[in-house]
Amino acid sequence: MRHVLTLIADRAATTLTAAIIAGVRDVVAGGEPIVLSPGEAADIPLPAAPDMDAVRAALDGAAIDAIATEAENRRKRLLVADMDSTIVTGETLDELADFAGLKPRIAAITARAMNGELDFKAALRERVAMLRGLPVDALERTWERVCLTPGARELVATMRAHGARCALVSGGFSFFTDRVAALCGFDLHRSNVLLNDGAALTGFVAEPILDRDAKLHTLTSLAAEHFLPMSATLAVGDGANDLDMLRAAGLGVAFRAKPIVAAAAQARVDHADLRALLFAQGYQAAEFAGVDDGI
Repeated sequence: MRHVLTLIADRAATTLTAAIIAGVRDVVAGGEPIVLSPGEAADIPLPAAPDMDAVRAALDGAAIDAIATEAENRRKRLLVADMDSTIVTGETLDELADFAGLKPRIAAITARAMNGELDFKAALRERVAMLRGLPVDALERTWERVCLTPGARELVATMRAHGARCALVSGGFSFFTDRVAALCGFDLHRSNVLLNDGAALTGFVAEPILDRDAKLHTLTSLAAEHFLPMSATLAVGDGANDLDMLRAAGLGVAFRAKPIVAAAAQARVDHADLRALLFAQGYQAAEFAGVDDGI
């Protein structure tokens, strides 16, 4: 079998039943299913790439994600991950703005930028300028609100345990990526630098700004540095500034993504957590490394 269809449910619900698996298997003429995690994930071997419209029709609205991959080289050797609304559950800039009483205004700009309606660099400069004069201790207070997405540490720890390199690349700020990278175990992180005068934010971000081109460059340059074909890479993100790297990666996953991203990405996760990226690589739950992030 040259292809694999992976079905993944939200582990809190464990709604992936034998009946659902069998129904999808019949539609795609697949082989004997392999359970990766009971009630949560299963592989269906296939002789050819599946018709994803037919798969979705067979799922009939069930809260189950379906990711199709080639059977060979499923386990990727490089992970490049976005941070905000991907590795962490929220948007750190929006939370920082809350301490200036500007969260609704700035969150609205963020949403438009992430859906590709605004130029990313211009939108970032606009939002940062609105925070001029905010005391720097708001950064620490914002950090106290940051929550990892369930499965984040398992994803990084498992891939690293099997020899992969893991990079956190964000259009957000180094104050947060430094801490998130350390918490999850990423090998490196790249992001923007929010400028301050020691007491308050200046309203400026250091140039050059890390944008969608820089994210793509990080993916391709790290692959070249480690002598990896692009087929051996995995990228995950949710916003329009992630699209280029998602398209270029061997497996690009739109994670609970904005509509423009979900529609264009080769794979999408709308219901499950970040464990889905391990299941899509053929890992069984028993192989997962690291601390379970919970549900």
